[in-house]
Amino acid sequence: MGKAIAIANQKGGVGKTTTAINLSAALAAIGKKVLVVDIDPQGNTTSGFGVDKNEIRFTTYDLMLQKVAVDEVIIRDEEDKLDIIPANVNLAGAEIELNLTDDRPEEKNRILRNALDYVKDRYDYVMIDCPPSLSVLTVNAMTAADTVLVPVQCEYYALEGLSQLIYTVNLVKQRANPRLDLEGLVFTMYDSRTNLSNDVIENVRSRVNRRIFDTLIPRNIRLAEAPSYGMPIERYDPRSTGARAYRALAEELDEEADD
Repeated sequence: MGKAIAIANQKGGVGKTTTAINLSAALAAIGKKVLVVDIDPQGNTTSGFGVDKNEIRFTTYDLMLQKVAVDEVIIRDEEDKLDIIPANVNLAGAEIELNLTDDRPEEKNRILRNALDYVKDRYDYVMIDCPPSLSVLTVNAMTAADTVLVPVQCEYYALEGLSQLIYTVNLVKQRANPRLDLEGLVFTMYDSRTNLSNDVIENVRSRVNRRIFDTLIPRNIRLAEAPSYGMPIERYDPRSTGARAYRALAEELDEEADD
């Protein structure tokens, strides 16, 4: 059965969606079968793979409201050898609609897990892109996941909200998903030319007693350009430093999974 990883950070602008897109594509590039689940109403992971958010028939909105079976929502991307469960702005209404149902909270929090259980064994990895908030959607993602990967931007407020996120992971572990663990932290937007990036890394390492990946994701123009072309960096410019970094992260992640 595949490993499900929720990519989460309640702080926006830290490279969460960039990591969801490009780590998934890098895992596929090294031969892994990957399912990407977009559970962010912005749907940026969906469009980052070149899927038109306005033209898809079913999305995670339909899945969360249990209107369709999971196989009806999956879009297969043969070029990148990975599958996608897409999202668009309709998903923003799912939380409101779920709160209006008579289902118990624990049932609402297990909807995504119950759906993915039908297909999880087809994949090596299920990568779930969470919204930048601690909502019922994020709790669903963590309840469905085995681990949580946290992108951390190399800037002064890197630790902001991190303790709350770790608290939420522990709470979900206690109440809904005993197998949940923290996969680790990965530094994004690293700039080797500045002291700031290195200072932030040292500060986080000294304060957070959690696994931190060795791979650093750099600031990279090609990495920033790729979403506007609807491509992961692995397809847009596989020789760029951004592509090489995400490939190294994929190998580091997969090596740990094999141990």
